[in-house]
Amino acid sequence: MFKIRIAALLLFAALGSAARADLSALIAVEPTNKKDGLLLSRQGLEAGLGKALGTRVTVTITEDLAEAMRASRGGSYDIFIAPAQVAASALLRGYELVGSTDTPEQYLLVGRPALASADAVKGRKLYLPQQDSIYTYMARGMLNASGLSFKDLGLVRHERYPQAGLTALYLGVSDATVVRASDWNDFAKQYGNAAKVLAMSTPVPGGFSVVMRKDLPAETRNKVSSWFASSATAVGLKPLTERPALTEYQKVAELGLFTPTHLPGAKVVTAREVQQLIAKGAVVVDTRTEREYRAKHIRGAVFAPYVEKSLKDVAFDAGQDDFSSLAKLDKNKPTVFACNGAECWKSYKASRVALQQGFKEVYWFRGGLPEWEAAGLEVEKAVVVAQE
Repeated sequence: MFKIRIAALLLFAALGSAARADLSALIAVEPTNKKDGLLLSRQGLEAGLGKALGTRVTVTITEDLAEAMRASRGGSYDIFIAPAQVAASALLRGYELVGSTDTPEQYLLVGRPALASADAVKGRKLYLPQQDSIYTYMARGMLNASGLSFKDLGLVRHERYPQAGLTALYLGVSDATVVRASDWNDFAKQYGNAAKVLAMSTPVPGGFSVVMRKDLPAETRNKVSSWFASSATAVGLKPLTERPALTEYQKVAELGLFTPTHLPGAKVVTAREVQQLIAKGAVVVDTRTEREYRAKHIRGAVFAPYVEKSLKDVAFDAGQDDFSSLAKLDKNKPTVFACNGAECWKSYKASRVALQQGFKEVYWFRGGLPEWEAAGLEVEKAVVVAQE
């Protein structure tokens, strides 16, 4: 009986150790590039990588990019083999880059010649390929940078083929579309007068990007990198010949997370401009939480929190939020709203609400406290709360 118990305990320990050593990988297939996804062998990847690591590897394949983005935010897999937007999200959350299969390429928001800028797409018809595609992701980001969301458009039409958007423009069926720069260059040679470039992205890593968790053992990470560099082609993955700069992924991530770059009705200001406004009597309003404010804030800033429950989107519903402290501020004074930088939406929303409430002179300090500190300007910890 004793020997049986010992054997059972050893078996349990072995199984537990194996379970802990298991690795998981997600292959997220870009809807507009299914061909590369079809070439990949899930079983081959499980067997090949598993053999190299000496452990079991479980591979999941999905075409649901929304689910893949959620998985990247939650760290649900050890390895992601995915389009740039998914890899970029993972790289913000404890993953490191192994490499990518294709050269980076820019994406363009292209519209009819009569449209002066990206802002002019408001109320118009936009053609996009498939809702979860990189094209749709880039479109959302470029519109967001111009202070627009899909809700501001007259119609967003999702179809199957990316290049067909240019045809739709040429035929007058659509007012704007998003295409790769290479496709636009080919189109412009023949039909350049039929459309114009309204906005352009930074370079976006192409094809599949491979990222893995930073907290995997160093030996495991080295074996993963080595296998993808030397053996992944045997299971249908194109060679990881590219090593894009991490800034390229950061820019992709910012499109989905960051606030617009301008705000109609308000002036977007820099740290030095805020310093000058303060000297002239402007009020700086810190819209962050009380804990953040108490820790440190711009010298002289008053605490008037924007309690945020609405989506981080230009089409946010202010009715879901609480900015009752706005009533404590003087509408006639120049007012600067700030929070935690370009990815913080509270100061943007506060500026929008202040404009709606009739504030005479609104300034939005998009860079917020991080930019203020980077400029070497003074911060303090004493609490100054907006008074009735």
